[in-house]
Amino acid sequence: MTLEELRSKAFFQNTIDVWIMYCEEKNVDWYNVKLYQQFIKHLNSKGIKMQKFPLCIKESGGMYERGKDKTQFLDELSKLPEEEAAAYTVKLSSDVMAAIRSFTATS
Repeated sequence: MTLEELRSKAFFQNTIDVWIMYCEEKNVDWYNVKLYQQFIKHLNSKGIKMQKFPLCIKESGGMYERGKDKTQFLDELSKLPEEEAAAYTVKLSSDVMAAIRSFTATS
């Protein structure tokens, strides 16, 4: 699925699903917690308005494509105290989509 397809489902999305779709488009490992934190820092640096999203780990999904467990990824994030490890709601406007795509994943 692409970011456009995600946006067509709902204009507001959580940053976890946005992150996964970004990674699918860029062929990046979405399961990397440190990269997700860099992604959130990037969105903050671009002034993207985000609101914390209380994502329930057990209801967020199980196995995702490529056999990776989304629940385990969220569990790893939940153990970190940093704000960049949280899930947020973001409005997928054209400006936000451009900011998302301007992120360069470096490990």
